[in-house]
Amino acid sequence: MVYVGKARKRYWRETFQAYLFLLPAFVILGIFVFWPIGYSLILSFFKWDFTNQTSPFFHGFANYTKLFKLEMALPYSFGQAAVYSAFYILAAYLLTRLIFLWVNYTKAFEQHRSGSDRLLRMTVFYGALTVLGLVFAHYGMIWPLFVLVVAMGGLFLYEKRKPYPFKKSAGLWSYALLVVLFYFAFKQVAMVRYELFDFLLLTKESSVFVKSIFNTVYYVILTTPAEIVISLFLALLLNLPLKMKAFFRTSYFIPYVTSVVAISLVWRWMFNDEYGLFNYFLSLVDIGKVKWLTHEDWTIPTIAIVSIWKSVGYNAIIFLAGLQSIDKSYYEAAEVDGASKLQNFFHITWPLLSPTTFFILIVSVIGNFKVFTQVYVLYQALPGPYNNSGMTMVYYIFDKFYADQQMGEASAAAYVLFMVILVLTFFQFRVGKQRVQYVG
Repeated sequence: MVYVGKARKRYWRETFQAYLFLLPAFVILGIFVFWPIGYSLILSFFKWDFTNQTSPFFHGFANYTKLFKLEMALPYSFGQAAVYSAFYILAAYLLTRLIFLWVNYTKAFEQHRSGSDRLLRMTVFYGALTVLGLVFAHYGMIWPLFVLVVAMGGLFLYEKRKPYPFKKSAGLWSYALLVVLFYFAFKQVAMVRYELFDFLLLTKESSVFVKSIFNTVYYVILTTPAEIVISLFLALLLNLPLKMKAFFRTSYFIPYVTSVVAISLVWRWMFNDEYGLFNYFLSLVDIGKVKWLTHEDWTIPTIAIVSIWKSVGYNAIIFLAGLQSIDKSYYEAAEVDGASKLQNFFHITWPLLSPTTFFILIVSVIGNFKVFTQVYVLYQALPGPYNNSGMTMVYYIFDKFYADQQMGEASAAAYVLFMVILVLTFFQFRVGKQRVQYVG
């Protein structure tokens, strides 16, 4: 009993000492991180602007609804767009599955009469549903189309439970391509552009915050895959037995540790319409000047180019560390089996790099959603050349907080951004569990 009492006292003493050492960090994080996070959540439910600085009052969810308030009425509602999109997607899926059933099971159906008859009945039934839905869509019969969508959704769940007649990734890519082609074909046949993507395009011109979401997602889609592909390519080159390898590693890493403001200033000069380096090089091959900084179509791609150049060095070093951790015995065994370098990459390197790729993907997506400095410097404190073409979510928060003095609305926008990142990260972790391969 005496020994147990001493051990317990020692445990609590060591625990107390550990937390005592952590106390300065907790205090700093509490003051500058945790307290602002909690207070901004409370602030998002209050109306606190320039006229109510000393007496903010409870506003409920008004700040959140104001973010998505449209400046002009749209020709159709979100519900209509959702019903039309659901019909196009479900019809495309069912018809694509039907095509694959015909292609893969032709011989089996020739041997079994009942199977052939069943496939013919499915063809007639799915075809009739699709034609009926296109008629409803063309004439704007939303409620009959909604009932049809519910029925097709039940068919989708029923068909999804059955095993696919194809397993190879090539078949899956063909399947996805056919679904996309059918989707756009149905839109053209119905001659009605009531669907979610068109609804979003209209909405983003009617709400600055929705446009900031659209621009941010567009930027993330442009930047993240390019960063991963380019950095992986650089890491593969750096992993070769090259001379001056340390010099190249340092050269690629320098942009990452350089100030974003300094980098953006240099790139602003390079992107200049009149005397920029990019347009000068384009003129050497008789290509006209590109309005990098003065045309709204080039706003997000221009920002993406700067961000990619800055971040590929860091990602390449991380990939290089992952490459050097792969056991050489895998490649030696593959060489004995006569595998080519391309086969080595797709069957050894890429699968064993999946934990590294997963880490870079998570970090890149989170970082790219928070883009701000590049926009602010490249366009000299403006959200793009005109029409808010460079308005990102963080820039919107900054503009509402500092320029408009709408602190409550800025806090609400910040928490919308937080929820978007949280949901995407959760989705990536769910998918990553199935894809990432850890080797002990």
